[in-house]
Amino acid sequence: MTKKIHTFLLLFLFLPSIIFSQQEKNSKYFDIAVQKKAATIKSEKNFSKAQFFFLRKEWDSTLVYSVKQLNSNTDLATKQYCHYFRGYSLMMKGLYQQSRIEFDLISKSFQYYYLVDNNIGLLFYFEKNFEKAIIYFLKAQKEILNHKDETEIADLYRNIGICYLHLKQFDKAEFYLTNDIFLNPKHITKSVVRANINIANFYYAQYKDQQAIYYFQKAYNLSKDIKDFDLKQTTAFNMAVVEENRGNYKKAIDYRKEAEDWKDSLNNQNKIWAVADFEKKFTVAQKQKQIKVLEVENKLKDTQRNSLFFASIGLLLILTGGVYLYGQKVKNAKTILLQKNKLDELNATKDQLFSIVSHDLRSSVNALKTSNAKLSATLETKNYDELHQLIIQNSTIANGAYSLLDNLLHWAMLQTKQLYFHKESIHLYSIVQQIEYNYKPLLLDKSITFDNSVSKNIFIYVDLDSLKIVLRNLLDNAIKFSNRDGKISFYTQEINPDFCTLIIEDNGIGMSQQTIQELLTENELLAKKENSEIIGTGLGLQLCKQMIRKNSGTLAIESQIGKGTKMILTFPKTIA
Repeated sequence: MTKKIHTFLLLFLFLPSIIFSQQEKNSKYFDIAVQKKAATIKSEKNFSKAQFFFLRKEWDSTLVYSVKQLNSNTDLATKQYCHYFRGYSLMMKGLYQQSRIEFDLISKSFQYYYLVDNNIGLLFYFEKNFEKAIIYFLKAQKEILNHKDETEIADLYRNIGICYLHLKQFDKAEFYLTNDIFLNPKHITKSVVRANINIANFYYAQYKDQQAIYYFQKAYNLSKDIKDFDLKQTTAFNMAVVEENRGNYKKAIDYRKEAEDWKDSLNNQNKIWAVADFEKKFTVAQKQKQIKVLEVENKLKDTQRNSLFFASIGLLLILTGGVYLYGQKVKNAKTILLQKNKLDELNATKDQLFSIVSHDLRSSVNALKTSNAKLSATLETKNYDELHQLIIQNSTIANGAYSLLDNLLHWAMLQTKQLYFHKESIHLYSIVQQIEYNYKPLLLDKSITFDNSVSKNIFIYVDLDSLKIVLRNLLDNAIKFSNRDGKISFYTQEINPDFCTLIIEDNGIGMSQQTIQELLTENELLAKKENSEIIGTGLGLQLCKQMIRKNSGTLAIESQIGKGTKMILTFPKTIA
């Protein structure tokens, strides 16, 4: 294989390996220590928030609350943690110089200083200073080996091995990369696949094609059992290059097509549509060709018929044909009229929806621009309390716009029948717990109490993704229409042995019976909030209704003005 192909594969594959391993996994020892530290200083609210966002990998929020904690009178140990939070967050955001400044502020007395050495090694790696990167990785090695965590050790060996590979010190690189494979878990994970890709690159760099191809093939086979689309696309692309170099272009094309199929993003949606359009045109052309062949055959058969027979019944055929054509014309005219009316209705709904969505998005963007202007002014005055409120306000506006676009996307996919449904047995209590965790910041912002009283013994038979969309939309609405210090409850009732009744109840502003009737009407896109000038699309609830129906469920609403709302859902239980 040519050196050009070698170089391309190395750049495409193993350069990101360190970044991936670090983003997927922090040291579990450090995560536990951070949580224990927060529990011992509960009065330090800024530290609690900083560690909360750090563990959730929300780097901007981590930076805000960690600097607030540093600006207060705090002990040395807490400062060490805050500097670590900031150093790690800045590294994840690609701000390497600022990250190193924060890490340098941590003293060697810090209990987890080996993580500082490991991260500084990463910073040197990103700057392609591989010799210094190895020095810091080796400083962290002793403590990491003491933990006897094979996954953590495998990550370290992978980092060191890749650095040696860049330095073309192949003997040392082989030692570490080989140990990376041996130390990875016995079950198939993303780390196992990457380890095989790295050792394949190692052999490629030395022109040992047979060994390299073996590990590329192994990585490709292992990737079939994981859900990481990027890795699936990478391994398929590798096999395409391997087959091209072998001269097997048919297999290479198949692998490249598979690699393209794994690029599941909106950026390549136009490609997918273009291919579908081409396939449609090709199919139509084939059908037209078949029709023409049939027409020729029919004409040949017609010429063989007896002319006398046609003469005797010609008049009858003309009369019958005239009546038939007239009937077809009347029938087609009615069909066209019905289709036109339906199309006009759909176009009106589409225009109304686009108008409302555009209005909501424009309002959100204007609000965000105004808030950002205030944010800039507040930064100059260093009013941190007001800055905090503006950041929360910006986040709320952005989340609202994102939810609107997310609902619009799912609604469009439902209308075009592109949304895939796979029903399975789901533990309802666990799903409600996940939804509560995702909306914890919004609940805390409005001081809303959340009560999950769903029975832990109930399993329902539904599509998991659509169930999450329904519960997220209904909880988002409940939060939106609840007052501060309100309460939202999820609980179940045993009414029908074959169905589960899930009730989502809030004590918010409620709604009138007329509003309920409008919301339950099909294709009703407008919903006016009581005592408010805000107009919403109603798209979220329409999306919920369609997805509930797809899951063989039902939706009912009970509400009174000023007394809250109950959203009553039923889903089929899992048959034991």
